[in-house]
Amino acid sequence: MIPRSAALALVLFFAMPATAALAHGDGAPQPVDTTGLAPLGDEWLAINPYRTDEKQRAAAIEIGSRGYNSNCARCHGLEAKSGGMAPDLRELGEGETEDAWFISRVLNGATVGGRQKMPPFDGLLNQEAIWAIRTYIDSQPE
Repeated sequence: MIPRSAALALVLFFAMPATAALAHGDGAPQPVDTTGLAPLGDEWLAINPYRTDEKQRAAAIEIGSRGYNSNCARCHGLEAKSGGMAPDLRELGEGETEDAWFISRVLNGATVGGRQKMPPFDGLLNQEAIWAIRTYIDSQPE
């Protein structure tokens, strides 16, 4: 005989829609609400503006956390701690070269051996969202 709690768990599991079982988003790139961050303009900045802007940094980390968890965590790991499926982004340095690589990779995605490993986010994530995600990643301890 199955214990009552186990039977209830099975009933609930099979009653859930398939999307409810996903751990970190639904697999499709998600837009990020950047309300609370000052607009950065249409021209892409070369370095993360939130890294040194103390007034915007806290908001960027909070917004970046939501953006990261809905778009990046399923491959790059919760709290930016990679489980080996994708690069550990906490190891990325905080300079202009690293920022340029990050922006390029997020906008253009990544294809390895003819297979898309990361979707492009160009047209979905604005500059504020991408820099907020970068700020969140930078805030995570290695």
